[in-house]
Amino acid sequence: MTTLLAAADWRARAAAHAERADALTAGHRARAAAREQHPIEDFLFTYYSYSPSLLRRWHPGPGIELDRAAATERAGWRWYAPGAASGSLVVDREAMTAEKGPMLASVERMLRLTARRAGSFGCFGLHEWAMVYRQGAHRHPVPLRLGQAATDQVVEAHELRCTHIDAFRFFTPDAVPRNRFEPTRESQPQLEQPGCLHANMDVYKWAVKLGPLVPGELLLDAFELARDIRFLDMQASPYDMEPWGGEPVRIETPEGKAEYVRRQRGFAERANGLRRSILDAAFATPTLAALPVG
Repeated sequence: MTTLLAAADWRARAAAHAERADALTAGHRARAAAREQHPIEDFLFTYYSYSPSLLRRWHPGPGIELDRAAATERAGWRWYAPGAASGSLVVDREAMTAEKGPMLASVERMLRLTARRAGSFGCFGLHEWAMVYRQGAHRHPVPLRLGQAATDQVVEAHELRCTHIDAFRFFTPDAVPRNRFEPTRESQPQLEQPGCLHANMDVYKWAVKLGPLVPGELLLDAFELARDIRFLDMQASPYDMEPWGGEPVRIETPEGKAEYVRRQRGFAERANGLRRSILDAAFATPTLAALPVG
């Protein structure tokens, strides 16, 4: 069953989406033109390699028909097919599944299993500290807030509990054996959990991979979530981010830990809400509902 949107309605939604996307990317685009960089705000565009233009493209999501005006304005857009109404277009879930079925199933599985799993809130963002542990050369050209020796002492005073492969793979060699887990790409579906900042940032990545199966509004919600998470990620890191507006969250103190966990829980709730909304939009049939959560 589909809902038909008149041209005035879907054009208004597409225009509002593009305006919102432009506002979200304005700072990055201005800095790129000036060949400048913000170590917090520009990270998402290098880490995920998705351009601002990708964010501007609005999709209605499955089950929404765009009236006949779309046949001209969206001619050649991939993964669209004729709808039930004369001249209309609708997202072609079946064709996309036929060509990209394994990828779609993998993304669905990751979203569904992560959303079901209980969050873990005892890592305190120490993954960024583990990436500079006992190492003079650092990923970001930013001074360490406490200096190298004191930074190393913070790592040594805590247990590392990172569950995310794309954070763990940047650990220094000395930090790797200190971690409770050994995340791999193969174990990712079993280890991802909604307390992890990086797993929650990745909701944006999964939304992009699902393409037109995700309504544009949800894509921008996921981008905003990733942006907000990255800010905390760097505030709680060992780097001195104050010159870029990143007042430190001092996770080496009880007060800093409490603030980190409070915000971490908020991000977990936002991320799981988005996971559920994306699953509802992109996968009409809950094909993975019976999967175990282990």
